[in-house]
Amino acid sequence: MIDPRLTTLRTFAACGTIAATAELTGYSASAVSGQLRELQQSLGMTLLVKDGRGLRLTATGRYLVRRSDELTAAWEDIRAGALGAGDQAPTHFGIGGFSTASSNLLAPLAANLRASRPKVRVHVIEATPTRCFELLVAERIDLAVIVSMQGNVQVEEDPRFESIDLLDDPLDVMVPSDHPAAGRESVTLSELAGEDWITAGPGSPYHSLFIAAFTAAGVTPTVAHESAEWETSAALVGAGVGVSLLPRLASLAGEDNVSRVRLTGTGRLSRKIIAAVRAGSRRSPLIRDSLQHLRTTSQYILSTRLREDS
Repeated sequence: MIDPRLTTLRTFAACGTIAATAELTGYSASAVSGQLRELQQSLGMTLLVKDGRGLRLTATGRYLVRRSDELTAAWEDIRAGALGAGDQAPTHFGIGGFSTASSNLLAPLAANLRASRPKVRVHVIEATPTRCFELLVAERIDLAVIVSMQGNVQVEEDPRFESIDLLDDPLDVMVPSDHPAAGRESVTLSELAGEDWITAGPGSPYHSLFIAAFTAAGVTPTVAHESAEWETSAALVGAGVGVSLLPRLASLAGEDNVSRVRLTGTGRLSRKIIAAVRAGSRRSPLIRDSLQHLRTTSQYILSTRLREDS
């Protein structure tokens, strides 16, 4: 098995500070510092040096972390194979994801695992993509659900992780219930060119997606309001001050005066949602079964959401 002190070093490399490493691993800051000192002493190598008030990896430390990717992936593969050989499961299973995935995909998964594998303690963490990757390295979670291309990790190119496509999540249009488009089967961006739009602020992934869609449709949108959360956008739409986009995965249950309409034509949008696991761990029975449950749940939501929110 992998020396826990090496996992602590890898976590430090991922997040950059002793305090963040302690928070991610669940150890105290003094315990993290002690583990890193012990690892250096046992190896007879200087892995970290002072850098102002903090620490940074030496060239030796960076090399060790980089090469340990292979070692960690090999161990994860061995562990997954051993669990599969006896159809066993670990006692703890951590899953993480962004807010919409946590409420719509991870909550049902946790309930399913609690019923089907009562001896497994399931821990759900709602987190940003960047934090999910750090939690995977720290072994606090074993599976993350994220929107592809968000965060500071290109998961498809990172040897620490393996990505699995889950679904393409279409974006629909939210309009007030008394809007002329409400109740229609579909609408195009061109038809909504003159509307006041609500979207995320400049610099965010969704703002870039929003602008790219309108560019493809040959339309310049009027952005009247900025919102970071779908719930806020829905509230603004319900108040009658604009229209907005909403992922099919997100529910409008409980929102007043809001209708969902399918977006069609040039510029229609979708976001790619993927699962990420530590490299080598994918064939673990628990991860395999969880991926299947996530796919089944997501496909059910995509096929029924428009009807439920109509």
